[in-house]
Amino acid sequence: MATHSNNQYYVPHGSIYPAIISIGLLSLASGFVFSIANNQSADLAYLQTPGKWMMVFGALLILSMVFKWMGSVITESLTGSYKSWEDKSFRIGMIVFICSEIAFFAAFFGALFYMRVLSVPELASFDPLFTPYKDFLGTWPSIGPGGAVLGAEYVPDPKFMAMGWSGLPAINTALLLSSGATITWAHWALIKNNRKQLILGMALTVALGVTFLICQGLEYHHAYTEMGLTLGSGAYGASFFMLTGFHGFHVLLGTLMLIVILLRCIKGHFTPEHHFGFEGVAWYWHFVDVVWLGLFIFVYIL
Repeated sequence: MATHSNNQYYVPHGSIYPAIISIGLLSLASGFVFSIANNQSADLAYLQTPGKWMMVFGALLILSMVFKWMGSVITESLTGSYKSWEDKSFRIGMIVFICSEIAFFAAFFGALFYMRVLSVPELASFDPLFTPYKDFLGTWPSIGPGGAVLGAEYVPDPKFMAMGWSGLPAINTALLLSSGATITWAHWALIKNNRKQLILGMALTVALGVTFLICQGLEYHHAYTEMGLTLGSGAYGASFFMLTGFHGFHVLLGTLMLIVILLRCIKGHFTPEHHFGFEGVAWYWHFVDVVWLGLFIFVYIL
């Protein structure tokens, strides 16, 4: 492990982890291609079974290397390899990463705005004698040519319903807002070196995150089985599942990071002076909370 002075930026020795992860990514991607080969050609059907095993091998290899790599980073932090220069660069890197995530979700919110405000009304305004979208009412939520959900005289799928804001969505909003409060409470405890409050706050945050994921799973099951709301339900269904699905994926990643931070808190890894690992995950979690508020307003309520 490389060492450095206070005036020199820490640069670790070369690592084999990136090469092994590349092998895992190659195995995962190749296995995916092979696993769907039977859908393209019967002559390639024999590749489906080994393809699935390649996917499993690649995923396990990636996860194991990420675990080892992150363990090495934690060790470097605990042994004092990171000084003020590294701490500053880590913070800048986390800010840039969150900005990229903001741009990612902004693109999906922009697509939702374009469909609701521009494209759907535009398609409905075409001359009935020339438009290929006859009976398209242009109201939101839209499920495509032939009608809409609210105020439509003709609905292609009578089982289809738009997701309301009450019930599970409102519960999930309360859960995420509460988790933002609990992680802030834990942060205050860390600054005051109150270990008991720190661990309790992190445990509550993890519990709230897990509960959110369970509620979203129940919401998706209800949408598919009872409301006729799927990815194929026109512009509304596609935008609903893309936005909430990607957000749910980010909540899953955030919850996994929170669990790691909780375990590190239990082991006493953080101090009031040095705890960027905690702060980075807290920033990410607050970002997830803010995105959900946008989803709750623009997808569920409006």
